[in-house]
Amino acid sequence: MAPLRRTASAAAVLLALTGLLLLVLSPTEAAAGAAAEGGELRMKISDGGYSYNSTLSHILVEYASAVYTSDLTSLLTWTCPRCQGHTMGFEMIEIIVDVERCLQAFVGVAPDPRSVIIAFRGTQEHSASNWIEDLFWKQLDVTYPGMPDAMVHHGFYSAYYNTTLRHEISKSVQWAWKTYGKLPINVVGHSMGGALASFCALDLSVKYGSHEVQLITFGQPRVGNPAFAAYFNDQVPRTTRVTHENDIVPHLPPYFPYLGEWTYHHFAREVWLHETVVGNVVTKNETVCDCSGEDSTCSRSVYGTSVTDHLEYYGVSLHADSRGTCQFVIGSSNSAYSDIVQVDGTIILSRYPQEQHSVESI
Repeated sequence: MAPLRRTASAAAVLLALTGLLLLVLSPTEAAAGAAAEGGELRMKISDGGYSYNSTLSHILVEYASAVYTSDLTSLLTWTCPRCQGHTMGFEMIEIIVDVERCLQAFVGVAPDPRSVIIAFRGTQEHSASNWIEDLFWKQLDVTYPGMPDAMVHHGFYSAYYNTTLRHEISKSVQWAWKTYGKLPINVVGHSMGGALASFCALDLSVKYGSHEVQLITFGQPRVGNPAFAAYFNDQVPRTTRVTHENDIVPHLPPYFPYLGEWTYHHFAREVWLHETVVGNVVTKNETVCDCSGEDSTCSRSVYGTSVTDHLEYYGVSLHADSRGTCQFVIGSSNSAYSDIVQVDGTIILSRYPQEQHSVESI
């Protein structure tokens, strides 16, 4: 993968902030037994019997990559360069693009695993350094509804709950169930998209039941405090939060255990992708971490300083395919879809007719 391009000033600020992170975080040495001998997966079973599925993660990361596609026509018809491999045969239902906030998500039905897929895009590659710098200073500033002690960051919360995304995704899930039957739901996202995917999975689990929803995120930041993490673990037990080597984003916003409920805290369960080197032998490991969400033998055992590690998971590129901040292209060949509509500054490309009273055709 090509290294992330940053301006000299952005790089300097990022380096300074990384130094701050090294002061406030205290990683322990990686345990020699973090992975089983020979690099085999050290399997741990979470509460309720849910376990990490490596094959599923390798499939769903391709959807997390595809949602970065800026050519919406090729995304609609699932003919984009990233719409290949394990995702062949995917049927798109709806794409939602919030242009003002630079958010993008889609909903569709996958043949294998047969399920509804909801994917959220993360931050553009070329604005990642600025976004990472901002993560150092994010504060817990809103109480999650119905949970007096559970606090989250307003920006992440609002990007899902206070935009068109939530309403459109809910409609698409209902349409998919009506058309294809009540399929299970897989929610995926990378980076900030992982934060949005988390709130979506929680929302759908509360609405439809935790047995219907599974969440897998890649390189996501912390989104709430310990009380929120505990609530999330209870409501969305079928969760895998994948981290990669020295990816900087899972270390942010910083974790300060001495602040109690006023610190950010990851929810479970983490799976840490990392390499071990013994002599000339390099072994790729997928270490399943404990249920704490802050396992000191997993990604917290290293200093998270790498942006490059943030942009690739399981060998799949996870960044935008255009250089612009929020560029996208819509071609003229959309006959398979009913309408392209605009709702409150959000572009919606949908397979089913939109409600005429709530949308305006463009």
